[in-house]
Amino acid sequence: MRRVVCPGSFDPVTNGHIDIIGRTARQYDEVVAAVLTNVHKKGLFTVEEKVAMLRECTADLDNVRVAQFNGLLVDFCRENGISAIIRSLRSVSDFDYELQIAQMNYRLSGVETLFMTANPQYSFLSSSLVREIAQYGGDVSSLVTPNVEQRLRDKYA
Repeated sequence: MRRVVCPGSFDPVTNGHIDIIGRTARQYDEVVAAVLTNVHKKGLFTVEEKVAMLRECTADLDNVRVAQFNGLLVDFCRENGISAIIRSLRSVSDFDYELQIAQMNYRLSGVETLFMTANPQYSFLSSSLVREIAQYGGDVSSLVTPNVEQRLRDKYA
């Protein structure tokens, strides 16, 4: 079985994330959307909320499962029989950053990193921008799914 991971903080999950996960799901037998538990970073949503949002957003993708992890991604891969990491690239600056991480992950464990370019429709999109727009009452309906939009409204009410 060809199993890959799409890791991230997903705070919140955006249409760009869902696009990458969906495109990956068409290429692999199983895709694990893995939510990073980062104890050094205070997110808007709890890990449990992010996992729930991702499950709702990927419910129609039969070969996608959602998990959470802490620690090194390569350890999560080893423990779950995952041989490759999928990372999205929106820009050249993303590549510079992601390349260093990919090379370190390979050195640590032999896990490959595969890069998928962002759909041009979402190349500007980031969770931090979505949070900022939502915080000031802006319209994020074209950037996230309706369930995520509602959760953002609830958080900033």
